[in-house]
Amino acid sequence: MPANPAQLLANAPEYTVSELSSALKRTVENAYGHVRVRGEISGFRGPHGSGHCYFALKDESAKIEAVIWKGVHGRMRFKPQEGLEVIATGKLTTYPGSSKYQIVIEALEPAGIGALMALMEERKKKLAAEGLFDEARKQLLPWLPEVIGVVTSPTGAVIRDILHRLEDRFPRRVLVWPVRVQGEGSAEQIAAAIDGFNALPEGGHVPRPDLLIVARGGGSLEDLWSFNEEIVVRAAASSMIPLISAVGHETDVTLIDFAADKRAPTPTAAAEMAVPVRTELFVEVSGFAARAIVAWRRGHDDRRTELRSAARALPGAGELLAIPRQKLDGVAAALPRVLRASTHLHHRRFTEISRGLTLRVLRAQVAHAKQSVAATGARLAHGTQVVLRHRRDRFVGLAIRLKASRLANAQAQRDRIARANERTQRLAERTRRALATLLQRHEARITYSGQLLAAFSYRGVLARGFALVRDDAGQALRSASAVGPGARLTLEFTDGRVAATADDDQSAATSSAPTGSNPRGRPKPASGKRAAKAADQGSLF
Repeated sequence: MPANPAQLLANAPEYTVSELSSALKRTVENAYGHVRVRGEISGFRGPHGSGHCYFALKDESAKIEAVIWKGVHGRMRFKPQEGLEVIATGKLTTYPGSSKYQIVIEALEPAGIGALMALMEERKKKLAAEGLFDEARKQLLPWLPEVIGVVTSPTGAVIRDILHRLEDRFPRRVLVWPVRVQGEGSAEQIAAAIDGFNALPEGGHVPRPDLLIVARGGGSLEDLWSFNEEIVVRAAASSMIPLISAVGHETDVTLIDFAADKRAPTPTAAAEMAVPVRTELFVEVSGFAARAIVAWRRGHDDRRTELRSAARALPGAGELLAIPRQKLDGVAAALPRVLRASTHLHHRRFTEISRGLTLRVLRAQVAHAKQSVAATGARLAHGTQVVLRHRRDRFVGLAIRLKASRLANAQAQRDRIARANERTQRLAERTRRALATLLQRHEARITYSGQLLAAFSYRGVLARGFALVRDDAGQALRSASAVGPGARLTLEFTDGRVAATADDDQSAATSSAPTGSNPRGRPKPASGKRAAKAADQGSLF
């Protein structure tokens, strides 16, 4: 009769749900590790409140859950978007909370040129809707900038082309901000360079550029993708310094071209837009100087002619001063008479004022002043008493209010302390209950572990009638070939250990095993001294 499967698995080890989930997690991670998965993003609703991103990758017949941690999402060059086909690189793992497997994405890239073009068009519409590409935001380029800032790679041919073109047309001071123009982190470096030039103070140790040129040589769409990043476009649009974009060749179009104040088809063309031709300026300035000298001479001659005509029309100096001279003579003749009349008038006024300044009048004025001072002092004393009484009444009222407030505050503090004591007692009781529950769980787990250890221990096998054979070094012996003649052995039973010595007659033992005279396969006892020794020490077999 076949055994019950439940009875066959009775000795199988038991797993908790957490242990089984951890074992599955290790199996999946060890079997697959890092993988690259191509699929379409589904269910992406933007970063979670914690900053992590949760969505799924799917194709026509399957779907896998995906997660991007907050720190990785912040460093990503391409951000996940709904419906975008991507190639994700990450580590395959499981999520025990819902018994599902997922991929933890560490890198994300679009799957092919079509996906890049779709992402670029979508980003272009989004930024255009915000008004970053409006012509009203464009700034006029300075006619002759003193300092030009260039954002590009310091080792490429672009910076040499720009410097050579500026040297040929009109040498200007150039500040180069070295950046990476492709690859991981290049977009952040380009945006930081534009913001860094704008952050330079006017009149500082490092001069602030009057014009910026963001340049790069030609390349594929993937190579130029850093200039399509949102962070670069926003930095170019918010630049207070006029900016020229010179990315790629004439046929290459990036999003920074729409946000820049001017687009140049090549870096060399950007240098030509930045400054005029010095020789042409010299010729033009020389022409202006010659025309200015001719115009000045003509105007000087015209003013000399006008001055001569005006001088002929002016009267003589004697005619202009005749009437003022007559007026001066009349006033000088009347001056002595006027002085005598003014003297008599002031003398009469002084005499009239001196008659009123008698001793009685002065005494009356002094007495009136003393009465005014006395009345003022009485009013001041009365006012002082009134103010003191009001202040005293106010201080009494404030003392009463302060005493009531102190009592109320003390009562409130006592109530607060009582509530804190009650809360502390409740928390202590909850802590004691939680500690008791935790101890019970640990005791149960220790009991279970002890039972499992006893089930797997070899002493259970000894209890069923078996014995463990060890050599004189204490090592367990697993075969008869490992026992030499005369070897000292130790037999361990369930109730103790017995010392023994191995017999050297192994051939007799093996030959007598098939015979029927000794069905248990034990050798016959030897005669003489060997038999006596075996009787004393017991037989291995």
